[in-house]
Amino acid sequence: MATCPPLARDRLIGLAYANKNLVNVMEDGKLPSRMKPQDLTDNLSRIAGIIVKILDHDIFPWTTAGIRPSDEERHRASTIVADRLCGAVSDPIIRNAQERRQLSYIGSHLKKKGYKEKALSPSQDIHSMQPGTFSFRTNVVVGDTYKVNIPIDVIIQPQKPHPNGMPILIEAKSAGDFTNTNKRRKEEGMKVHQLRDTYGENTELTLFLCGYFDGGYLGYEATERIDWIWEHRIDDLDQLGI
Repeated sequence: MATCPPLARDRLIGLAYANKNLVNVMEDGKLPSRMKPQDLTDNLSRIAGIIVKILDHDIFPWTTAGIRPSDEERHRASTIVADRLCGAVSDPIIRNAQERRQLSYIGSHLKKKGYKEKALSPSQDIHSMQPGTFSFRTNVVVGDTYKVNIPIDVIIQPQKPHPNGMPILIEAKSAGDFTNTNKRRKEEGMKVHQLRDTYGENTELTLFLCGYFDGGYLGYEATERIDWIWEHRIDDLDQLGI
């Protein structure tokens, strides 16, 4: 969290050619007791060298000035690093909680329309879903020669199924800022390609969005023929044939 950009632990290990166990033990504020002193020194030197090379000098301005930091500068730097760490830990927790809330919201909307939640068994083909039912976080089989499961947040079989029997597939997405969406936007593209290769080119995947999704993200999804519905306009789900 002291570098620019913040460096993942595994990336630091790779860049420094460092011992993975050493870094993992250091995460607990310790040093491995059985590592030879020379190996320990070599590993720590390489790790420190990488950190120094990509240190965020806006946070640690005294490193470029070649002077000792004041107590105020040290406090400011430690606060920023701690805030970054809190954000890295809390963002996935918040995002997952948001997506659970989104699924609950979709479920309540469907139940008001007479739908029933009914989990799809692993052996059941998605085309055979009972009309008027929906399922959360369901694994869908894709691939011909090499079959794999991909998770779909919501699968809905309309009360009046589509002619091909294909249910409605929805992915719930939430974002607290624009940066994170740009990192994640290719996920849906890869997923819809896998679905279309298995279930046909007309297979649709719809996004259920809450939060910060800008034109760049939406434009990318549009080029993949992926449509979206905003959470605050949940009645637009009706346009999917619900």
